[in-house]
Amino acid sequence: MASETTPDRPENSRDSEAGAGWACTKRGGFYDLMPERVSAFSWRRPLVLWRSRNDVIAKLFGDPSNGIRRRCISALTDRGTRAGFTMHRSDEEFSFLLLGDTGEGDRSQYAVVPAALSVGSDTDFMVIASDVIYPCGEAADYPDKFFRPYQGYPGPIYAVPGNHDWYDGLRAFLRVFCDLDLDCSPEPWPGPLRLVPRLLWRRSGEVDGEALEAARDRFRGTPRQRSFQPGPYWAIDTPALRIVGIDTGITGGIDRDQGAWLREVSAGPKPKLLITGKPLYVDDSLRPGPIEGGGTVDAIVKDPAHNYVAAIGGDIHNYQRYPVRLDDADGAGPSKRRTVQYLVSGGGGAFMHATHTIPRTRVTDESEFRCYPLRGDSLSRYSKLYGRVFRLPKLFELTPEEATAAIRYRLGITPGRGYGEDPSPSSNARGMDGRRGGAPGRGGVPSWRVRFVASLLGVPRGERRRPGMTRLPVRKVRQRFRSEMADWDRPPFFKSFLRLDVTPETLRIRCYAVTGCGDQELDPPCEDEVRIPLR
Repeated sequence: MASETTPDRPENSRDSEAGAGWACTKRGGFYDLMPERVSAFSWRRPLVLWRSRNDVIAKLFGDPSNGIRRRCISALTDRGTRAGFTMHRSDEEFSFLLLGDTGEGDRSQYAVVPAALSVGSDTDFMVIASDVIYPCGEAADYPDKFFRPYQGYPGPIYAVPGNHDWYDGLRAFLRVFCDLDLDCSPEPWPGPLRLVPRLLWRRSGEVDGEALEAARDRFRGTPRQRSFQPGPYWAIDTPALRIVGIDTGITGGIDRDQGAWLREVSAGPKPKLLITGKPLYVDDSLRPGPIEGGGTVDAIVKDPAHNYVAAIGGDIHNYQRYPVRLDDADGAGPSKRRTVQYLVSGGGGAFMHATHTIPRTRVTDESEFRCYPLRGDSLSRYSKLYGRVFRLPKLFELTPEEATAAIRYRLGITPGRGYGEDPSPSSNARGMDGRRGGAPGRGGVPSWRVRFVASLLGVPRGERRRPGMTRLPVRKVRQRFRSEMADWDRPPFFKSFLRLDVTPETLRIRCYAVTGCGDQELDPPCEDEVRIPLR
C-alpha cells in the first residue's frame, strides 16, 4: 500500500512539489553534526575512481571475494564465534532501522541522520545494507563516516558489506563490526594474464586499531552501542521473524560455504527477511545472485519451504519496491498465490541513482510498483545537473512538472504526482507547441525540448514505442558514468531509509524520505508503506 493518508502526516512527494523538497526554505540542522572540516568527496575525481579500481579488476579477471571470505570465516570460527553466525533475540515485538549505502561522509550522508534518529529513536537496532565506507572501505574513514554520524543512535549497528567495503579486502569492516584484524589477501589469479591483476589490485593497508577504538570510545562508547556481529554474514533469530544478512562480495555472488549456511538458516516455516549487499530485483530486472557451485540466492528466497516474505538490498542508491507474486503448488489442490516483497534501499547517504531510467514495470503491475524519488523528480534533478555541467540550462533544465509530463508521455503511465492532466495514459491529444516553460495541458504532449531532454537522459519508451524504433545509446553511456555526474550537496537530496516494525502477526515496512530541508528534518515524509502478514 502507499503511505498512510492520515490528516496529520507530512506531505510527501506524491502529494506536492513541496512534499518532495523542491520548495526548501529552511536550512537543515544536520550541518551542526558535521566535522569542522569535511574532506571534499567527489566521484568526478580520478583519484577516487582509481582507489575503487578493484571493482573493474574483479569483473575483468575474477572476483577474489570468495577466497578472501573463506579465510576470514575460518579465522572467526577458530576464534569461537557464535554458533551458526546467529544472534538471538527473545522479543515478541521489536523495531529496527535500515540504511543503505551510507558512507560518503559529506552533506548527503549527514542529512539523513536527524530524520533517522527522530523516526528511529525507539528502535532496537540499526542495519546498514551495503557500502558502509566510500570509496574503498578504509579504516581511516570510519571515524567521520561511521562513528561520528551515528553517535546519537543508542542501539547496536549491524551491517552487511557492499562492494566498496571489499576494496580493502574487507579488513576494516571485519575490525569494526566483528572485532577481527586479519589481512586475508587474495589468492593468486590463474591464467596467462595473471600478472595484470596482481600488479593492479589495491591491497588493504594497516589498520590503526588504537585510532578506531578511540573513535568508538568517543562517539559510540556505551555498552549497548559496542555490540559486535558474528561475521560478514549473519542471522538474527526472533520468535516471529528470522532476519538473514548475506555478504555478496564485489560482483554479487556468494561462496559455496555461505551458500550452504544460507540454505541451512533458511530452512523451516518461520517467516524470514533477507538483507543483502546487492538487490535481487532492481530497475525492473532480476539479478538472482549466483552461488558458487550452483544455484542462486533468489531460488532460495522463492522456495516456499523457506517462507521468505521480503528481500531488501542496497547498492543502488534509491528506493524501489516490487511485490512479486509466486505460484506455489500446495500439492493438494490449485496453486496458491504467495507474494514476496523485493525492495531496493540504498538511499542512506551516497549520490542518487536515477529512477527515471526505470522502464514501465513488467516484474509487477506498474500500479503496484513504488520508487523514490518519483521518476519525474529524478528526471528534473538530473536535467538540472546536466544543464550545469554543459552550461546549457535553458536547453536542459526541466521543471518537476515538465519532467513529470515527459515521464507520463514516454512511459504511458499515470505519474505518482499529478498536475491535473487527464489520467488516461493513452490520451494523445495535442496540447503544447514547442515553447519553453510549462507542462502540457490536459492530455497534452510535452514540447519538443522536454521530449528531447527526456530521451537524451535515458527515459525509456513504454507503450508508445513504435515497431522498429531504435533508442539513442545515451542511456547506457549515462548509466556508465552516472556516479561521476550525479553527486550534489544541496537539497533536495532525495535520500531515504526504512523503519521495520515486527509483531507476531505483521512485518510493517515504511520508507521515509530525506530532502535535507529543515522543515522536513524531524518529521520526514513517509513515501511508502507495506504490511506483510507473518501468520
